[in-house]
Amino acid sequence: MKKVVRIAGAGKVKDIGLRGLVDYPEVERVNTTVALIQALIPLGLQAAGEALAAEVTRLAGPKHRRTGGIPGYVRWCHQQGSIYLADQKLPITYQRVRDLPRNQEVPLESYQQLQTPRAADAGLFRKIRLGLSCRNYRACAEAVPEAFGLSPSTVSRRFIRSSAKQLQRLQERRLEGYDLVALVLDGKTCAQDELVIALGITVTGEQGLRGFVQTATENETVCAAFLRELVERGLKTEHGLLCVIDGAKGLRKALQTVFGPQAFVQRCQWHKRENVLEYLPKSQRATWRWKLPAAYERPSYPEARAALLRLRQELRLVNESAVKSLDEGFEETLTLHRLGVFGALGISLKTTNCLESIHALVGQRTDKVTRWRTSDQKHRWLAAALLDIEPRLRRIKGFRAVPLLRQALLAELQGQARPTKIQAA
Repeated sequence: MKKVVRIAGAGKVKDIGLRGLVDYPEVERVNTTVALIQALIPLGLQAAGEALAAEVTRLAGPKHRRTGGIPGYVRWCHQQGSIYLADQKLPITYQRVRDLPRNQEVPLESYQQLQTPRAADAGLFRKIRLGLSCRNYRACAEAVPEAFGLSPSTVSRRFIRSSAKQLQRLQERRLEGYDLVALVLDGKTCAQDELVIALGITVTGEQGLRGFVQTATENETVCAAFLRELVERGLKTEHGLLCVIDGAKGLRKALQTVFGPQAFVQRCQWHKRENVLEYLPKSQRATWRWKLPAAYERPSYPEARAALLRLRQELRLVNESAVKSLDEGFEETLTLHRLGVFGALGISLKTTNCLESIHALVGQRTDKVTRWRTSDQKHRWLAAALLDIEPRLRRIKGFRAVPLLRQALLAELQGQARPTKIQAA
């Protein structure tokens, strides 16, 4: 049946009849690309055959002649083999050469080089990371009918090799060159484990992944060991460090143990609100869902604290347990207010949302894995996903005010007066 596409533009609408799929520009480009590949692959095979023939002539002399070449080297028989053009495996027949006096095969250097795929591991790694399964790679990898598809086991081995390099790169990255002002810490669930990820924010507002640790829960022992590892890799805290966390007690204790007074904890206001709402009946949650954020949005520390204390008195009439939840870490939810930079940096640092967004992007790359076999598999996949996401991270909103956060942290450490509060840009 004839299809019609209506295209609107410049205030006009016109109908374009489509007789077939080939009329779509996207399909035309795909067909052109496939045709180009199918045209170039034979040329590549021809060039490879000529290179092999030239090396055979250099070693054993011209065909049907007894002179030329290296003494003792003779043409032997033809062998079925395979070579790579980029990351595409293709069959080829080549001439073998033999050393008669030594009675041994003479390897062809050009053939050995052609058997090494050019950037195949990187290309295959990218395809698997973006959603192509190892089991389906054979069917998807064949650009031309003569090409060999790679077996699932071969694809798996190459992906393991490439992802292991990514894991090593992330785990061994030195941190001396990063002037960090804030560190956001939060865990992502992977099977039955928790993977705590550290996101660093520099004095220029740039974001970067600093590492992760696998643990059953965000307990103090594991998190403290992870933080010490960051310090050993060059993490500096002498100028003060704002640490944004979701409220896990083990993680909070680990920050105090490792960083001491240099760590200024900002509890995630979103997690605090959700924790309080869990104690309330469903009929009242909608009301308190906007009341608590409204109090936190007050620009100054005295105003925000007074508004929260009024809500606390109101909440006492509803649920005493909810009051205890609000009291737990009460002052740490107002750290940015106390430092005088909430107006400019609250949108970025009052919650762990910047890291939650990264968790969602990681999920897009790892949720397709239905069976986690080993811890090494989890580490490799997470490292690969994080390093793929990192170049896309932008500077935080309000990044121009990050130097003021550094001044506020130094003032707190030195016991000086806080800098003048600034308004949101």
